[in-house]
Amino acid sequence: MTSFGDLLGPQPVLLPENSEAEDALLDNADPVQVAAAHPAASIAWAHLAEAALERGGAATADEVVNHDIVAAYAFARTGYHRGLDLLRRNGWKGFGPVPWSHEPNRGFLRSVGALARAAKAIGETEEYARCLDLLEDCDPRAAAELGLD
Repeated sequence: MTSFGDLLGPQPVLLPENSEAEDALLDNADPVQVAAAHPAASIAWAHLAEAALERGGAATADEVVNHDIVAAYAFARTGYHRGLDLLRRNGWKGFGPVPWSHEPNRGFLRSVGALARAAKAIGETEEYARCLDLLEDCDPRAAAELGLD
């Protein structure tokens, strides 16, 4: 008999913990230092992106984009790419569940959310839509958890 595996789709990807980076951030360490010490930790890049977005304000297409919004975009993109690397090393094939409920997945998901907000702020609507689609594919609850439309 031939096995076809799970016909309902791939199993959820549960990323391993990055305890050193996560603990440092929980202890209010400077996210810049955490990102430098743990550059593969998406959670550090997500912290940097979210802080830059907050500093940059809610830029819209009518406003002048500032340094912080562009920095947020770069930080978020770094967290996104480092997260993709880790997801692939853990069996993700570019689709399938990446549950918000699993805390170590949140660095990647928060980076995608920050990238969506930064993309929207600089008027990159296609990237914004792609990020929302990715969040929906990963976990339909993620966008709401991140305060996105």
